[in-house]
Amino acid sequence: MDNQIHNQIVNFIWGIADDCLRDVYVRGKYRDVILPMTVIRRLDAMLEDTKPAVLAMKKQLDAAKIDNQWPALCNAAGQAFCNSSPFLLKDLTSRSKAQTLKADFIAYLDGFSPNVQVILDKFKFRNQIDTMVDADILGAVIEKFTSSDINLSPNPIYKDAEKTILKHPGLDNHGMGTIFEELIRKFNEENNEEAGEHWTPRDVVELMADLVFMPIADQIKDASYSCNDGACGTGGMLTVAQDRLLTLAKRRGKDVSIHLFGQEINPETYAICTADMLLKGDGEEAEHIMYGSTLSDDQHASRQFDFMLSNPPYGKSWKVDAEKMGGKKDILDTRFNTYLEGGEEMAMIPRTSDGQLLFLLNNISKMKKDTELGSRIAEVHNGSSLFTGDAGSGESNARRYMIENDLVEAIIAVPTNMFYNTGIGTYI
Repeated sequence: MDNQIHNQIVNFIWGIADDCLRDVYVRGKYRDVILPMTVIRRLDAMLEDTKPAVLAMKKQLDAAKIDNQWPALCNAAGQAFCNSSPFLLKDLTSRSKAQTLKADFIAYLDGFSPNVQVILDKFKFRNQIDTMVDADILGAVIEKFTSSDINLSPNPIYKDAEKTILKHPGLDNHGMGTIFEELIRKFNEENNEEAGEHWTPRDVVELMADLVFMPIADQIKDASYSCNDGACGTGGMLTVAQDRLLTLAKRRGKDVSIHLFGQEINPETYAICTADMLLKGDGEEAEHIMYGSTLSDDQHASRQFDFMLSNPPYGKSWKVDAEKMGGKKDILDTRFNTYLEGGEEMAMIPRTSDGQLLFLLNNISKMKKDTELGSRIAEVHNGSSLFTGDAGSGESNARRYMIENDLVEAIIAVPTNMFYNTGIGTYI
């Protein structure tokens, strides 16, 4: 998709915030409306063509008194998601009364399948409806998103009935994912006090993906592979890893698939990651993204993965996790404790002010030991993982365990000032 069109769409959506939300929301809160509405409009556009089939199927299922209708309705929609309400988003632009619009918009949202409901709940989007209705901007926001000046649909829009003069090209899943990522980046820059938490520079992510895949590129077979990120944020690392592996495999004439797994503790970033998977057409992968803390509530505990990439939080307290795991001194989790050759136990638990090493140990516990390829991990950390802790401390023990087991292949210093809003030294 060409960059100019992509930039036009991003600027148009950004303009909706300035046009409709300016006097109602402070700038930092624009994202609370714009991100979920972008997701809703894209899903809506993808469901337009099959809406009659979905409503016909719903009628049949209601008549047959079938309770769990979602699998059949999503099948009728031809997507991993669907909407069983009688409305499309554009139908709501004709409502003249605010209360009618509100009731119908809520009914429309309630019509989405459970996988979309999770996203809306984590965005806390329903909390915005009263604010928008009270300020009388809900209709304007819907009208902007369904305007003919923008196309978030996979189908092209033409200026004439004969479909000879193109007005807007169709937007494929990859293009939609790129636009969504760009919006997130812009909002993160607006909220610059937290931007570094959610955004790993694309150059760093691509280098990490290359470090994981390039050395074994010639060993890739016609097979299915798995990739995990235990601090997945908005899912950028998983997406880049997927693209890299598929490209390498294609160049070598191999037919591979890659299944993505992740876990994220921040509700909004979890919603964004799951939405991004759905928007890109990876409905099955969206189900592998889990919500909660990887440290105290690892939801992929029984799995092992071929590849793992992560940018765990630096210098962030994991005291709450430690308490959930029984207190730092009593943590018996096998991910964070090991045995020396003589049978002596060695705890690898760092100080509670910084948990980044625990994310690395969590990934090491998920390495495959019975496959030809084994597992490959790339993580980006600050200097603390390399230098903090005296001999015999948890940090030192973790380093000792990795080096004595020959798990460390390389440590690469990343240029400073690459990470948004911080000049901190980082290392892959």
